[in-house]
Amino acid sequence: MTANQPIHSDQAPDAIGPYSQAVRVRDTVYLSGQIPLDPGTMELVSGDIEAQARRVFDNLAAVMHSAGGSLGNIVKLTIYLVDLEQFARVNTVMAEYFEPPFPSRATVAVAALPKGAAIEVEAVAHLSD
Repeated sequence: MTANQPIHSDQAPDAIGPYSQAVRVRDTVYLSGQIPLDPGTMELVSGDIEAQARRVFDNLAAVMHSAGGSLGNIVKLTIYLVDLEQFARVNTVMAEYFEPPFPSRATVAVAALPKGAAIEVEAVAHLSD
């Protein structure tokens, strides 16, 4: 394996800039931030914060699958929200995708996100060979 192995999934949106969906270095996978883009249309999904959060976690799951793992391998999440009033609703959705022991996490309020998204999530995962 090369030092930095780019990871790509056709089941997740293509990068909208000069970056990889994820990069694997040995047993660690660094997942770029995912916004709620439909991978087929590259458009934001319609709906409320729950719909957007589900799309984001589905996108992360697709990239993790291509890396040889699953969401269960994620050890660190950073969630960016335009509206921190949505914090509890995002927690509810996250609980549908993750189970204890939950990854460590930070949630950060931001003024805006690409394409007008309400949420973006980046992650770090650990894979055992």
